[in-house]
Amino acid sequence: MTSDYGRTADRVTVEAARTSLDDLMAWVGVDGLVAAIRSPGLLAAIDQHGAAIRDELRERVTDAPALAEYAREVHVTALIEGHLLPDPSRLDWSDAPSYLLRLVAVCALAGVADCI
Repeated sequence: MTSDYGRTADRVTVEAARTSLDDLMAWVGVDGLVAAIRSPGLLAAIDQHGAAIRDELRERVTDAPALAEYAREVHVTALIEGHLLPDPSRLDWSDAPSYLLRLVAVCALAGVADCI
C-alpha cells in the first residue's frame, strides 16, 4: 500500500512558502530591488545580506520553505525589537533599516532559486 500524504503535505508546504515569498516580493522586494539597481552601494549591501543568508541556510538556500521561514523570522524579530514596518514605496532606500535589506536579499535569492 502506498500513500500520497507525504507528497501532498510537501506540495502544500512548498506552495504556501512560494505564496509567502511572492507576498514578500510584492511588499518589499520589488521596490528594494529597483532601488538597488539605481544605487551600487545599496546593491552591494543587499548582496552582503544575501551572502550571510547563503552562509546560514547553505544547501537550503534554494528551498522555498527554508527561505520563507527565514524571512518570517527576520520579520518577527524586527517587530519584537520595536521596528515599524514602513511603506517600502515611500522609503528612502539609502537609509533603509538592516532588516528590510535582509528581506530584500531573501527576495533576490528566492528569485534566483525560482521559488517565486
